[in-house]
Amino acid sequence: MTDFSQSLAIIAAEEILTVVGLVLLLAAAWMGDKGSRLISIVAVAALVACAFVAAPVLCQGLMGPETVAFMGQYKGDAFSAFAKLLIYAAGGAALIVAPGFFGRAGVGGTSVMRAEYPVLILFAVLGMNMMVSATDFLTLYIGLELNSLAAYVLAAFLRTDERSAEAGLKYFVLGALASGIILFGMSLTYGFAGTTSFAGVRVALAGDLSTGALFGLIFVLAGLAFKISAVPFHMWTPDVYEGAPTPVTMFFATAPKVAALALTMRVAFVPFGAQVGAWQQIVIFVSLASIIVGALGAIGQANIKRLLAYSSINNIGFLLIGLAAATQEGAAAMLVYLAIYVAMSVAGFVVVLMLRDAAGNPVERIADMAGLSRTRPALAWALAAVMFSLAGIPPLFGFWGKFVVFQAAVNADLIALAALGIAASVIGAFYYLKVVKIAFFDEPANVVSAAGEGGADALGHKVLLLISCIAISPLGYLLTPWIGDLAGKAAAALFFAG
Repeated sequence: MTDFSQSLAIIAAEEILTVVGLVLLLAAAWMGDKGSRLISIVAVAALVACAFVAAPVLCQGLMGPETVAFMGQYKGDAFSAFAKLLIYAAGGAALIVAPGFFGRAGVGGTSVMRAEYPVLILFAVLGMNMMVSATDFLTLYIGLELNSLAAYVLAAFLRTDERSAEAGLKYFVLGALASGIILFGMSLTYGFAGTTSFAGVRVALAGDLSTGALFGLIFVLAGLAFKISAVPFHMWTPDVYEGAPTPVTMFFATAPKVAALALTMRVAFVPFGAQVGAWQQIVIFVSLASIIVGALGAIGQANIKRLLAYSSINNIGFLLIGLAAATQEGAAAMLVYLAIYVAMSVAGFVVVLMLRDAAGNPVERIADMAGLSRTRPALAWALAAVMFSLAGIPPLFGFWGKFVVFQAAVNADLIALAALGIAASVIGAFYYLKVVKIAFFDEPANVVSAAGEGGADALGHKVLLLISCIAISPLGYLLTPWIGDLAGKAAAALFFAG
């Protein structure tokens, strides 16, 4: 009974999300769409409460047996807490910006904000919580599917928009394929290891790796590569990012990315940690391919959301350099990069949300941003800060994320990988600088207008943009000792063998 009570205490955040999600689901049925704002406020409060639960776990660097729940199915350690805090922040941002977008997304600028949106966000976050804390393939799959089912509905949330319906369908079909690939890999791994427990699989695969177990490893990692949109499983990303409602796109670019990458790290370092040689070369190839394809694919894009989709593929490539290092330092570097990436992505998509014409319609074509510095100077400077930070140009904070993963690769004797990554990052700088050039040096297109932005929701956009821009500015370097310390504690918990 004591063990069960301890398990319930460990999953306190998941209990909050479950209870609040179910209550809000009933409230949505009773109150209808007119209650969407109140439901969103309660959902944000639930995420804040969950953050207060996770923060002490991370700050204390908890690891070991006291963090294990339900007989090894689940682990609420410092590593999962780090990922959860980023997920809560991203989920909260997606809830804050939603009313301003959906309030004018219907025909003739009518509101299409539905009460189900915050509920879906909460259930998606619940699934991601399970993903980052999973220490068994069964828990992993339950969390993955819970997150995916909510995400499919969110992608197709604008029922009157053909692009949104198409995005939801593509995401569903390809997501189901990826889930099937992971499930097949898990079944192969179970067949050759005799257990679904991460710790048990690690022990069973400690010796020579059989061909069947190798195929299991490859299929699991291939399915996870789809979830993080790494090359060659990236084909869904630009279409889904473009077609999904922009608040949903922002959510997809941040929270599920954090969850899937954290899950990939745990799977690589725990069940398959004894077989680094089997997956390291695969990760190196996927990393370089993602950097190059993401950079080259973005060059010809005319839509800012598609450009940010290829940018996310590019950034996944840099993150995987830390995974390829296969060291605790590499894991800590990935977590630092992830924290900075979430701030950059939130800032970028808030800028996109604030790009509206005089009638209040969203502006997504890059050409329509010409001369933005003369019509909306503050927005243009925020856009420039995001682009320079994503490109990793100092002194903006995005540079630090790339620096720490390259440093980890060099210290792991992957000097050639670091050198190729640095060289390939130059390609990425081109399309980021192109956006800045259009916004600052081209003749004004006079499409983006301040008249299209209004209402109380605009204040939420501005506050969120201000906070995220301060985080990615040179002032962000003041946080490096703190973030580095927390990332180090999280990485130590991941590599803890006790």
